[in-house]
Amino acid sequence: RVNEMNGSGNLMDFLDEPIPDVGMYEDFHTIDWLREKSRDTDRHRKITSRSKESIWEFVKSLLDAWSGWVVMLLIGLLSGTLAGVIDLAVDWMTDLKEGVCLFAFWYSHEQCCWTSNETTFADRDKCPQWQKWAELMTGHTESAGAYVLNYFLYVLWALFFSFLAVSLVRVFAPYACGSGIPEIKTILSGFIIRGYLGKWTLLVKTVTLVLVVSSGLSLGKEGPLVHVACCCGNLFCSLFSKYSKNEGKRREVLSAAAAAGVSVAFGAPIGGVLFSLEEVSYYFPLKTLWRSFFAALVAAFTLRSINPFGNNRLVLFYVEYHTPWYMAELVPFILLGVFGGLWGTLFIRGNIAWCRRRKMTRLGRYPVLEVIAVTGITAILAFPNPYTRRSTSQLISELFNDCGALESSQLCDYINNPNMSRPEDDIPDRPAGPGVYSALWQLALALIFKMVITIFTFGMKIPSGLFIPSMAVGAIAGRIMGIAVEQMAYHHHDWIIFKNWCRPGADCVTPGLYAMVGAAACLGGVTRMTVSLVVIMFELTGGLEYIVPLMAAAVTSKWVADAFGKESIYEAHIRLNGYPYLDQDEFTHRTLATDVMRPRRNEPPLAVLTQDSTTVEDVETLIKETDYNGFPVVVSRESERLIGFVQRRDLTLAIRNARQKQDGVVSSSVVYFTEEPPCLAASHPQPLKLRRILNLSPFTVTDHTPMETVVDIFRKLGLRQCLVTRSGRLLGIITKKDVLRHMAQMTNQDPESIMFN
Repeated sequence: RVNEMNGSGNLMDFLDEPIPDVGMYEDFHTIDWLREKSRDTDRHRKITSRSKESIWEFVKSLLDAWSGWVVMLLIGLLSGTLAGVIDLAVDWMTDLKEGVCLFAFWYSHEQCCWTSNETTFADRDKCPQWQKWAELMTGHTESAGAYVLNYFLYVLWALFFSFLAVSLVRVFAPYACGSGIPEIKTILSGFIIRGYLGKWTLLVKTVTLVLVVSSGLSLGKEGPLVHVACCCGNLFCSLFSKYSKNEGKRREVLSAAAAAGVSVAFGAPIGGVLFSLEEVSYYFPLKTLWRSFFAALVAAFTLRSINPFGNNRLVLFYVEYHTPWYMAELVPFILLGVFGGLWGTLFIRGNIAWCRRRKMTRLGRYPVLEVIAVTGITAILAFPNPYTRRSTSQLISELFNDCGALESSQLCDYINNPNMSRPEDDIPDRPAGPGVYSALWQLALALIFKMVITIFTFGMKIPSGLFIPSMAVGAIAGRIMGIAVEQMAYHHHDWIIFKNWCRPGADCVTPGLYAMVGAAACLGGVTRMTVSLVVIMFELTGGLEYIVPLMAAAVTSKWVADAFGKESIYEAHIRLNGYPYLDQDEFTHRTLATDVMRPRRNEPPLAVLTQDSTTVEDVETLIKETDYNGFPVVVSRESERLIGFVQRRDLTLAIRNARQKQDGVVSSSVVYFTEEPPCLAASHPQPLKLRRILNLSPFTVTDHTPMETVVDIFRKLGLRQCLVTRSGRLLGIITKKDVLRHMAQMTNQDPESIMFN
């Protein structure tokens, strides 16, 4: 009862209550994965022990256990719905640049002619209800004046869409620009960027994504859909305290949301899960794997029920090829892989150089002008060529297609031999007609145009994905090569390579397959995906028996691209923006922890707190004069024996809280981190117990630990900092920033480029 007389009993009770906001993080800081994990374990333990007390507590524990699945269900439903709406809106607005449906202006060209009774099979894309702008305004369809008017309005609509998009991004949500995947990789590795996954970003990104894809710019909606799905994930996390109060748990949900994003982007649920595992996630426990699977499944179901492509299929580019591939074709497939790797390298270097220039020069001050200029150039150059005028997805779809008896595309203008009797579905190789040759010229020009313009488009201040433009480049190159091989096989079927598998009058080369392999190769060269890429490609096209050609091209493109530099486009952008991201490459240098830790030899000693001799005033001065994330706590300055580590933010909050709510705490009050309060004379002000916020098990290594091991510990455990000791005495500290700087120095890069904390 003596304790209660001098008030320290109340003090103990008061400070055993949790302090609000302790354990939260500042913006642009890194989370401590170990601490988040242990907090979740504690929370779980409490819920389990309480669930035995009453029926209500048991029900609450069940709800808590099921909340993860509920969040996944909600993410799948919302991201599937948004993707369906985006697809429908993009179709309509892309066609709006060329004309309008007279009886229902909200119909796209295809929908307009579907519902028309006057559409014939031969002219399925022509119907009187759909009119081009010139025809509507002047009544002429084929004159030079009509062409110029259509051209002018096409460019005007494109400029209007992109101007609207860039203005919305600038005014309402600056974080809605780009593809979002580099930032999501960084956020999933434990970095905090407040607002990046917020409600405004979600709304603006969804709207502007429709606008920019419709404007005809060389970009896709697939990468940004991952960002949109992660925004949905973040939105639903805030409804459940299990996720809103634990940054580590929140990242598990975001990993699953990324999978749902790819699932709806391509209609590839399994590819989505593998993409999240291979490309974006940093920490991917087994539980997250099957939750991602569930989220991707729900998202794909939702998209399928909306049926945005109108073909009752989930996949974007469904193809049916009637012929198998032959071993000899692996040579051109591997050549396409080499092309994909070289184009990936060229694209990454060109794009990063341009983005760096944008950052360093005055160009970066005029994002609206830049977007309008690029849109203007794209629209002016794209309109004359029928392959660049249409949307990139339609272009890829046509390039993947096999020439059947009913195809009306220019690419299928072969010369038919009337003497040949054959079953309908097996069309033999035939000589190319004039349509194919003019298509090849247009495709060659389209290839050069796409390769150059994509470098300048990716990274502007608008939502811009990279999957579809990269696939378009590969699909064009592949189709050109496919037609070349096909014609060679037709005209030289007696050559030794063709003799075994190409009889005259047989269908032995499928140019559409080459387009598919080329698309995979170029996408692999840019993003360095392998497993997920092949799965996405066969889910996307339904071409299951072509896995081996896709694998050969994907592996070749990765090897070729890696020979020129290990970084994918996303990692290159992470480095350009200076985000603190520890990549998974091996650290092979022979340095020790003592070479990296601070303080260095000529620096002032480490800022530390003692366990029972520091006053509130000392702590406040230390916080004011330094900007460290936290402070080690030692027994005394003489012994330097380590006791624990306390976070700066927790310390600030605890002292502010104590000053407001607790009598007798003044500047000269002693702060102690021990179990028992120090024996103080009665005249002393009341002490302040802060053992609650002390981390008693900070991660420590000795000064002779190889840096290879330290880097591995930081990667696998997601540490923020690690203390360096010798025989229990504190020597220094290594933070994630120190590790990143050291790795940059070892590869001769600028260590100051890391924007961190």
